[in-house]
Amino acid sequence: MTDAPKKPKKPSRQQVFTLLVQIGRKDGDGLPEKATGAALMCFSSGIDEAEAVRETVAILKQADTAPLDVTGYGTLAEREDEGHDIGDDERELMQRALDENSVIIAQMTPFFD
Repeated sequence: MTDAPKKPKKPSRQQVFTLLVQIGRKDGDGLPEKATGAALMCFSSGIDEAEAVRETVAILKQADTAPLDVTGYGTLAEREDEGHDIGDDERELMQRALDENSVIIAQMTPFFD
């Protein structure tokens, strides 16, 4: 039995996008009782921003939330180019989203009247 040469692994095309998702109320959403909704800062991996948005919305729907609007802030490099101040904790969460090919909710801010 001969050992076939191993093909080099293709570099991943996955990137991490920063998304701000506004959610409304839904039974079982886990938001505080008097909240009218919330904003979620998410780091989501995807080949492009559209895929990252689709994956994030799908996961949030599975988690019994009601996504209403998504605003994309780009990749780490795009945010750095725009002069965003990005701390080590944020960078670690972005790397985790990339490593796990996942959506990380970094912050949740509930809305009240």
